Amino acid sequence: MLTIGELASYAGVTVRAVRHYHAKGLLPEPDRDHSGYRRYDAGAVIELIKIRTLAEAGVPLARVRELLRAGEEEFAAAVADIDRRLQAEIRDRQRHRERIARLASGDSLVLPPQVVEYLDRLRALGVDERIVQAERDGWIPLAAHSPERVPEWMTRKREQLDDPRLADFYLTLSQALDRADDPRLIELADKLAAYFTRLADERGVGYVDDTDIELPLVELMDKLAFDTVPSARRLIELLKQRGWTGWTKLERVAPTPPGATP
Repeated sequence: MLTIGELASYAGVTVRAVRHYHAKGLLPEPDRDHSGYRRYDAGAVIELIKIRTLAEAGVPLARVRELLRAGEEEFAAAVADIDRRLQAEIRDRQRHRERIARLASGDSLVLPPQVVEYLDRLRALGVDERIVQAERDGWIPLAAHSPERVPEWMTRKREQLDDPRLADFYLTLSQALDRADDPRLIELADKLAAYFTRLADERGVGYVDDTDIELPLVELMDKLAFDTVPSARRLIELLKQRGWTGWTKLERVAPTPPGATP
């Protein structure tokens, strides 16, 4: 026979909790012995462990009382329901943990993993952080607008970045960021126009760009890029003279002579 302190110790609760469960009618109070102490048997330990386990699982005490009085099948079914609820809560908490982790990692909070990997690759190549930031700012609304197409676009981006020439274009632009009249922009425009033309001739214009997004979103993404990388606006002007236009949505156009009105 056990004292209330021993019962609480075996069941992993406090004496106060045992008395609380007595008061709620969950655990029957045994008669007192000749010394005036309540004595508990092994069955009380089992019942108390059940109460503690159900309560810790978030089951309201009123429902705990019902379950303790239920038959074997009803009790098993109720426990299965509790287990399913706990599994759902675990999945929710895991998602919260993942969001917290993404919050700590910056880009990952608002961008798909494929885009974050792409941005990290630009950084590894030595691309200026302002260009990376412009890419990031553009991908945020684009990924939110068409998340189902991100894997397709990223596959193409990775293929293009595997070409050393495109990587070199990024590095050249990085070096010419601070001056809109930097002569390297003219050389870059020549190389980019030739590169885009070759890609379009070999793989079709759709391969060069098929973002297929609404004009207001294109304009927003262009503005984000031009605000972050002012020399990009000059680069687009030079590209238009060579038969290509657009930052977010690249399009083939008739070449515009320098100084001509668009």
